[in-house]
Amino acid sequence: MAFPLLGPGRTLRRIQEELETMRVNDVAWRDGRAFTLTYSAGTDVLEVAQDAYQRFANENALNTDAFPSLGTMAKDVVATVLGWTHAPDTGSGFMTSGGTESLLLAVRAAREGRRNQSKIWSDLNIVLPTSAHAAFEKACSYFDVTSRRVAVTTDWRADVQAMADAVDDKTILLVASAPQYPQGVIDPVAEIAALARASEINCHVDACMGGVTLTYLERLGHDIAPWDFRVDGVTSISVDLHKYGYTSKGAGVLVHRTKELRNDQTFVTDNWLGGTYGSSGILGTKSGGPIASAWAVMHYLGDNGYERVTESARTTALAIANHIDRHPSLVLLAQPDATLLSFTTSDEQLDIFTLADNLRRRGWYLDRQGPPPSLHLTVNAIHNNVMTLFLAHLDEAVSESMSGADASPGTSRGAYGTID
Repeated sequence: MAFPLLGPGRTLRRIQEELETMRVNDVAWRDGRAFTLTYSAGTDVLEVAQDAYQRFANENALNTDAFPSLGTMAKDVVATVLGWTHAPDTGSGFMTSGGTESLLLAVRAAREGRRNQSKIWSDLNIVLPTSAHAAFEKACSYFDVTSRRVAVTTDWRADVQAMADAVDDKTILLVASAPQYPQGVIDPVAEIAALARASEINCHVDACMGGVTLTYLERLGHDIAPWDFRVDGVTSISVDLHKYGYTSKGAGVLVHRTKELRNDQTFVTDNWLGGTYGSSGILGTKSGGPIASAWAVMHYLGDNGYERVTESARTTALAIANHIDRHPSLVLLAQPDATLLSFTTSDEQLDIFTLADNLRRRGWYLDRQGPPPSLHLTVNAIHNNVMTLFLAHLDEAVSESMSGADASPGTSRGAYGTID
């Protein structure tokens, strides 16, 4: 078949009209209708994020000699995250495009560190619980490392003894999550880090979801399990800013306990005719938009703003969790340690994915996951405004799903990420 050509150029007005037409079936996340993928702390924060992004969208952070403004902003952002994670004076890091790139780089850094220290080049592995993010599988595929998944305990947290049993002399990394995504609980970071330290291997804490939230919950007086660099043995931490930092998409940070550990994630070569090429991550060219957006939003909200939006998200998450926990047909899988939660059903008359279909018809978008078959909510600041309506629609959708009017199984198990 012949692929179509672009044809003559179109006017800006027509382009804008077509863009708005194409998005008509997108979930209304600005109205709080999405419990996944998007995050909002209000229209004012969104305006700050978008304005800064637009100002620097076409600048290129590949080389900050040309754009020193981006270097200044990125260093400031990283320094803030190092403070949030209680890094020692030796701490260092880089901005990334988000959680997936951060996790890939954490695995690459562990691999390069082991190769440089022991000259072991093959059959390397990482040990991680089944709850750890799917991007670790991607990292293992990219960097020729074996993933050794270990079942979690009955409370969905990492089984430290099982992880210890899986470690051998070619293990390069242990993984903990704060919190893990599927059920929203924090792994026993201190125990996993102690195991890593005793084994002289890296320990990465995936705090992409919790790095901002846990920091400010602790400042608000909440009792938070240890998860950051105050834990001996933690060597690196990933924190996403385009999640609970409420910045534009494409902004994450990977921080290390020392600059030497950070060096293991970088790539440098002069093996071509164009001069020295150095890169801190997977990307070469990097838009300045996410960097500027992150810097702007972080300084716009400040500590007081982050305390406010964090408390709002946490309070809303607990209210939704308590409603689900009291519901006769729904089962809360775990009390949330932060702002993530998931639930299933114990009622044979209720198909959990049919419930998701009926919620989608009411305009709500939730993650479908498993095993076990369950629905997932990433609760953020905007959901405080729509919580009452959501819970009313949830109860309606449960009744509808069990009424016999729609007794067929849900249309799809769903997916966390898709490939067209």
